[in-house]
Amino acid sequence: MSKPQAPVKLGILDDYLDIASPHFHNLPNHVEKVVFKDTLPAWSHPQTTQSDRQRLLDRLHPFTILATMRERTPFPADLLRQLPNLKLLLCTGTQFNTFDLSAAKDLGITVTTATGKRKPPPPSPSAPPSQGDITKGGTHPTTQHTWALILGLARNIAADDRVVKSVPGGWQTGLAVGLTGKTLGVVGLGRLGAVVAKIAVQAWGMRVVCWSENLTQEKADGWARELGLVGSGGERQEEKTFRVVAKEELFRVADVVTLHYVLSERSRHVVGEKELAAMKETAMFVNTSRGPLVDEDALLRVLEKGAIRGAAIDVFDIEPLPQDSPWRSLKWGEDGRSQVLLTPHMGYVEEGVMHAWYAETAENVGRWVRGEEVVDQLV
Repeated sequence: MSKPQAPVKLGILDDYLDIASPHFHNLPNHVEKVVFKDTLPAWSHPQTTQSDRQRLLDRLHPFTILATMRERTPFPADLLRQLPNLKLLLCTGTQFNTFDLSAAKDLGITVTTATGKRKPPPPSPSAPPSQGDITKGGTHPTTQHTWALILGLARNIAADDRVVKSVPGGWQTGLAVGLTGKTLGVVGLGRLGAVVAKIAVQAWGMRVVCWSENLTQEKADGWARELGLVGSGGERQEEKTFRVVAKEELFRVADVVTLHYVLSERSRHVVGEKELAAMKETAMFVNTSRGPLVDEDALLRVLEKGAIRGAAIDVFDIEPLPQDSPWRSLKWGEDGRSQVLLTPHMGYVEEGVMHAWYAETAENVGRWVRGEEVVDQLV
């Protein structure tokens, strides 16, 4: 008779929508699975108290394996060093700025990711298939979400919906804004930002200005050509399809500003009071990238004063938003305040993507507990 295997504790973190479990049902019996549907305060956030840190440590400490979803729970070195039971840390996506991979390596913790590229079978016939490689901007769900927010804000979708449903006899709330011929400002012209810009040009005939720390006009022209836009617009700078400008000029001339920038210590608050103050009164601001790229207090002040037409925000300094957050409590669009459209970090939360990530994560858990080599190992 074979000797029973020692239990392996698996913690599945931050499964807000309760969709992970079906992907893990084929694991060996000695794997004890616990699913958490909420997120505790981030270990290193300035507003996190010692009590908050202890709660997070108490939750994570028992587990040999932790399956994470994006950066909902960051893993800095200080936290990793206090998790002696942790042997396998599973991530999703392609950006790991909130995970200290060097510390994980020093501690002997294996770190892998789920990219969505492997297209494993769905957990059931009713589950949607993977949508393919989301690192390609054209299929990235955040591209779609960015334009949903821009259009939703410009066309008064949320405000009109609320009034029609909740105000007796309620009807139109205000004039919509047409985008044709307007200027889109793209902060961060990588693959995702470039595809957002391509849609602006092809669908609405918008002009595009762009900026990032190391962006050159040559790189911007290269994106335009790669995305099938005719040439790069022209020889003169003002004729370029994606025109590179100084950051100050972008915020001054853009009718819509959209962020697609990688968060790092250097890029934290890359958008602050100075940039926001330069925006037109009629301009709109959209962030589907990362909350800390923006000085949130400065943005709140601008919107409370009604200094710009509005903002559409998908990402925040603290997620999920605290119940007493001013984003939740202020009456946006009333008493001189700007219009504000909020979504709960939904840029990547698409059926095919999420199920592909969880399926790949479960596949790697199975490989690890069987002593096989894991796939897409980072450390």
